[in-house]
Amino acid sequence: MSKVSKLTTGITGLVVNQHPHHTLGVLYGKILRTLQKMPESAAYRKYTEQVINERASVLKGTACVETVEKSIGCGQIEEVIVQAENELILARKMLTWKPWEPLTKEAPATQWIWPPAKH
Repeated sequence: MSKVSKLTTGITGLVVNQHPHHTLGVLYGKILRTLQKMPESAAYRKYTEQVINERASVLKGTACVETVEKSIGCGQIEEVIVQAENELILARKMLTWKPWEPLTKEAPATQWIWPPAKH
């Protein structure tokens, strides 16, 4: 894959990644392996898998960083890498939280009422 030739991202604190294809490929693989530990019926798994597979396909389809950035449409490749890192953190937390399991007790009847009633 091609090496990045830009000197800066223009975003304070966000350095240029010299091997973005490799970095994203590793992150996407980790995310997908984490998602496979969730039930297939889990909404988070279904939709996250769809997004990650689409992005991985774009990544594999071209060596041009600019084309990847344009196809994904979420900023510079370094920003996409940060998004993938955050998604991996969230996916691992979701495994702990298990939001697909039934509630342990009934939710309060007023849970979805906003603003809350004054007492």
